[in-house]
Amino acid sequence: MSHDDFEPVPGLPEKLPEGERMLWQGVPQWRSLALRAFRLREVAIYFAALMVWRFASGLAGGASAGDALTHALDLVPLLAGVSAILAGLAYLSAKSTVYTITTQRIVMRYGMAAPLVLNLPFSRIEAASVGRHGDGTGSLLLTLRKGERIGYLVLWPHARPWRYAKPEPMLRCLPDVDAAAAILGRALEAHSGEPQPRRDARPVRESEPVMADGALGLARSAS
Repeated sequence: MSHDDFEPVPGLPEKLPEGERMLWQGVPQWRSLALRAFRLREVAIYFAALMVWRFASGLAGGASAGDALTHALDLVPLLAGVSAILAGLAYLSAKSTVYTITTQRIVMRYGMAAPLVLNLPFSRIEAASVGRHGDGTGSLLLTLRKGERIGYLVLWPHARPWRYAKPEPMLRCLPDVDAAAAILGRALEAHSGEPQPRRDARPVRESEPVMADGALGLARSAS
């Protein structure tokens, strides 16, 4: 049984109102999510550094190279276990997430244990930008208008890192980010009635912002 069993349209808690159309749907790429949201790479580096330290400490304490290496490699099963857990969480998070762009809003359905649906009408969105990652995936970053705020922990892992005071939602680790960005840009332009300016910024690595207007609602979907 999945979230889709309780949704009239996968990723949406209810059918769209008359006159509103779905333009795009996508999901995170779980491997990219594991690296960037669940910090799998940093965890592996931490354990590698810890193993080097244990090996060096063993040699400094008078142990043979073989004994010191054995002592260091004792951490390998722990590293494998932690990595498997983080990768599994990233996979489940990606499987339970659906991002939707309509002619009026962005909808984010996410959450493994307690599914949530975040509605972001264009009138509450101040700006949107696309950031690309080195593995070919990318993220759409959304800046909310002044006075609009969603808790960082409510958003995570779909929140821009290190923005705790004013959390910014993200459509994260998309394999087709350029297509999604183009669709969002046209939808925002159609909504505002004005061409969307393009300029350089640095939300992730490379980015092309699209200024916009967009309403904010948070609801718990059926579990």
